[in-house]
Amino acid sequence: MDERGAVRLLSISTFTSNFDRFMVAALLVLIARDLDEPLVAVTWVATAYFLAYGLMQLVWGVLSDRLGRVRTMRLAMSVAGMTGVLSALSPTLEVLLVSRTVAGAAFAAAVPTAMVYLGDTVPVERRQGPVTDLMTGGAVGMAVSTISAAAVAELTSWRVAMASTAVLALALGWRLRLLTEPEGGQRPRPLPALTAVLRAPWARLVLGLAFLEGMVVLGFLTFFPTTLQQVGHSATVAGAVTTAFGLSTIVFASLVKRLSRTVSPARLIGSGAVCAAAAFVAAASDPDLVGILVASLLLGAARALMHSSLQTWVTDVVPHARAMAVSLFATVLFTGTSAAAGIGGVLVAAGRHTELYLLALVLAVPLGVVATWGRSRYGRR
Repeated sequence: MDERGAVRLLSISTFTSNFDRFMVAALLVLIARDLDEPLVAVTWVATAYFLAYGLMQLVWGVLSDRLGRVRTMRLAMSVAGMTGVLSALSPTLEVLLVSRTVAGAAFAAAVPTAMVYLGDTVPVERRQGPVTDLMTGGAVGMAVSTISAAAVAELTSWRVAMASTAVLALALGWRLRLLTEPEGGQRPRPLPALTAVLRAPWARLVLGLAFLEGMVVLGFLTFFPTTLQQVGHSATVAGAVTTAFGLSTIVFASLVKRLSRTVSPARLIGSGAVCAAAAFVAAASDPDLVGILVASLLLGAARALMHSSLQTWVTDVVPHARAMAVSLFATVLFTGTSAAAGIGGVLVAAGRHTELYLLALVLAVPLGVVATWGRSRYGRR
């Protein structure tokens, strides 16, 4: 398969992974009603999923060095599909919690392994384009997920929405066999690779930024649909409004792909940080339709401008241990997402929406300042 076909197939994988990850945000209230459980208990389904998604990044990175990139992705998608079926059939919250946790652990392989695959096969000078294509695939998954999962859940059941990603994952487990395994030569053993990454100052900086980005850009986003449902809107309306996040990411990702040829990564990151801060000002000021819509649009722009630049950066900081660096990046990113989901679950269950989004704003400022400064210095090294 040629490079364009490989990027397309990998983008479908990131689409499926993000669809599965983001659909739960629109389903939390519906699951709580169906299983007759308190909302604060059901939010642990999202928290556990994000935590497993984050922690397993490192494991999949090690496995991709041992088993190969393609075999790892096929294994992960197959497991994700099977546990997705179990999620759809879960009779209790406990079963759902376990099945969704394992599904999150499996879907965790999609994005970092795809990035490492591109790192192995695409030269760094033209890598941001394919990386942005991957992010676009993920953004489409986010956009489609929130509105379609909510609509399907209201018309049928949240179980049908969960079954959809299970089918897609199983199909990908078969289809990914068409990819050619990259020739990576002798790949580093896990412990030396981990040591190499942790000893690299730039790598440590990027990992710290990834944790904050996970909290700011992805973690608090989880509660946009829940906020709207709590103030009286249907799951479908909440999903439609927050779809703006994915659509905005798609539009700005296309812009970033063009701008990356002439605009420095530091400026892209700085612009994304400004958008993130403005997003949470809007959400805190008006945690209703207009405020959340504006916040979704701005946060989508922030993700496109900031995330693709940080992703591309991490593929270059320790080239000889790229799989480990990318896996650690994803691990801390989604650990940050899980931390924000855990903190936010308590606040949103209490209806403290303004405090929730002000906390996000407070975290967005140092993220933007340090990331912009660090990328600027890295470019002049």
